[in-house]
Amino acid sequence: MDNIISDQSNLREALAALNALSGAAMTLFVVSGDGRLLGTLTDGDVRRAILGGCQLDAPVTYAMHTWFRALREGDDPVEMLRDCRERGIRLVPVLDAEGHISEIIDLTKTHTRLPLGAILMAGGKGERLRPLTLDRPKPLLEIDGKAIIDYNIEALAACGVTDITVSTRYLADQIYEHFGHPVAGVDVRCVREEAPLGTLGAVSLADIPADGDTLVMNSDLLTTISYEEMYLKHRDSQADVTIAVVPYQVTVPFAILTLSGERVTGIEEKPSYSHYANAGIYMFRNHHLRSIARDCHVDAPDFISDIIAAGGKVTYYPIKGTWIDVGSPADFRQAAELMRHHRNFSKNSLNH
Repeated sequence: MDNIISDQSNLREALAALNALSGAAMTLFVVSGDGRLLGTLTDGDVRRAILGGCQLDAPVTYAMHTWFRALREGDDPVEMLRDCRERGIRLVPVLDAEGHISEIIDLTKTHTRLPLGAILMAGGKGERLRPLTLDRPKPLLEIDGKAIIDYNIEALAACGVTDITVSTRYLADQIYEHFGHPVAGVDVRCVREEAPLGTLGAVSLADIPADGDTLVMNSDLLTTISYEEMYLKHRDSQADVTIAVVPYQVTVPFAILTLSGERVTGIEEKPSYSHYANAGIYMFRNHHLRSIARDCHVDAPDFISDIIAAGGKVTYYPIKGTWIDVGSPADFRQAAELMRHHRNFSKNSLNH
């Protein structure tokens, strides 16, 4: 790890190490001879120590900060990393029980660490997108040079979700080949449906832990959903299931009567009604998913309705950002345009 320096090093060596980090997060973690984290050191700390009278051959321990944020065993990683982001801290060391650094989290790349597994459904034929999907599964169609499913893998990886399974059926070999190498640093596992299992049945093919929660989602979505906010809503409400939703408005193109028996009590011209529509993203308590029999056809609405009927708690999380279900040629064109807009916006931001 380039950000680690021994407590036996001096300030001159620290400056050289910091200079080598130019362009990255310029923070050093000072460790003892047995590898325990003792403090942190930045170029500002070294500069202040020199201005205070320290020589360049002085030990780094003279300038380091012994108060530092670290993720330790037993900490809530979501709350702790959220607090670090709000404080503008970029690098967070992960410590074992003895205080040794096992990992350094860069919050500009992995902004949280959600205790979730994820299952992405990628078995559909994508018939509405033909001829694009005649020889390629829809999740592998490229938008702005990247497979649709990879946008979702990258978003999950940025939330610290690395236990990811993809269910396949149509042109499954292509998806297996696609994930023959890591995507966003994640070794994605694939499972194959031998027969159509509905919108949720393929979950039975995945290895789901007894405890905890799992995110289940369609793989052909493009969304800027905050998985962190959705998880916090799911956790804090102690829900059995949380459904991500998008607002959907229905306008009736006629005047609608309100009635009381045979009497008309009102009339409204072309009324609009607002609803929440299922966005195809769910968080489930694992014990519910483990109850699905292997190779059993199960659709998500029916499964969730059974949980409600049994007294389970089902909540919803409204998506505040982008959500596109890439199900038609028009959706595909909209998604491509959106990605081009984001790319151009990012370039302009860098230029200014």
